[in-house]
Amino acid sequence: MSRFRRLCVYCGSNNGIRPVYLAAAQALAAELVRRGIGLVYGGGSLGMMGAVARAVLERGGEVVGVIPAPLAPKEISGPPLGELEVVDSMHARKARMAELADGFVALPGGFGTLEELFETITWAQLGIHNKPIGLLNPAGYFDPLCRLVDHAVAQGFIRPEYRDLWVVDREPGRLLDRLEAHRPPEPAVQWIRPEEI
Repeated sequence: MSRFRRLCVYCGSNNGIRPVYLAAAQALAAELVRRGIGLVYGGGSLGMMGAVARAVLERGGEVVGVIPAPLAPKEISGPPLGELEVVDSMHARKARMAELADGFVALPGGFGTLEELFETITWAQLGIHNKPIGLLNPAGYFDPLCRLVDHAVAQGFIRPEYRDLWVVDREPGRLLDRLEAHRPPEPAVQWIRPEEI
């Protein structure tokens, strides 16, 4: 049985130029449903977001989307995919997605996907959460990003142990297996949440 009830998937609202990206989204969706893991995602019906959500729904899985009200007209075409929560801001969206999920997976995407991914990694580094983070890396999409992070480690801007805040794999089943087993490094600080004061 999976340790995950739901995983948050970050991905683009565009398809990208290579069919392998959409194929990876659909393969991840199939693996989530096979393992009984629900999907939390950005709420849109276009691009990679729509592909992963539709593929989960088509297989009978759970889908929860979270979208800021100003983005809804741009990123939703037709009826919502699964349960949809509309929030006021991007900050509220990210916080709610993190609250609903037991871990995170990034698929190929643009600035928004990268921003969500790096905020999630930063939160893990600071001890705001201790949930596993994975990159599904079809056709080596994230290879340049991984090299940049390795460069930042080599240049002394990221501590070497924090390179292990994420796992990377090209195959969805193997990535989820690694996330199941992943234990992130100790955070830089012990974050005090408001409810703990």
